[in-house]
Amino acid sequence: MGRLERQASERMRNSRLQRAVLAAAESFSNFTTEALAGSVYKMYKLMDHRVQQRKYRSILAARDRLVVHGLLKRECKFLSLTVKGKKKLCEWQHRDYCLPRPKKWDGKWRVLIFDIPEKRRRLRNKVRNTLRAVGFKQLQQSVWIYPFDCEDFITLLKADFKIGKDLLYLIAEAVEYDRHLRDYFEVYPS
Repeated sequence: MGRLERQASERMRNSRLQRAVLAAAESFSNFTTEALAGSVYKMYKLMDHRVQQRKYRSILAARDRLVVHGLLKRECKFLSLTVKGKKKLCEWQHRDYCLPRPKKWDGKWRVLIFDIPEKRRRLRNKVRNTLRAVGFKQLQQSVWIYPFDCEDFITLLKADFKIGKDLLYLIAEAVEYDRHLRDYFEVYPS
């Protein structure tokens, strides 16, 4: 494995660990370092002792990184989630969201068109990343397509990102040259 591959896998492992620690912090209103250590100990009890120690240290290092970045805060021996931490956890949960896929396709395409101004570029990139993570396919720069009903998701997206007028949701009966789209989504008319 090359150096870049190792660095990328290390970043992924660290972010998954941080996500787990943040989720634990959200579950409990306040939790102690000892409680975190006890959970880790139980999780890795069956593993080799050296592996167990390494995992334990990596979880504590993830916790410390979250404190340094302001996502968790220490209050004596307790840890709690900050407002910034809640936002980050919510962002991670949005990335993991999956739209339900019905057994049978109704033959209609759901098209999203958004026009977010240049001065809100970060928001535009967040919208793109969210759509990509959920499973939409990009047709053009700000045109995305999906074969199944996703109106509820779009309503939530508009509310969360406050982009009501900037995003249009269309239901199309047909799209010209849609063979590659049907192959991509593995949907075929019955």
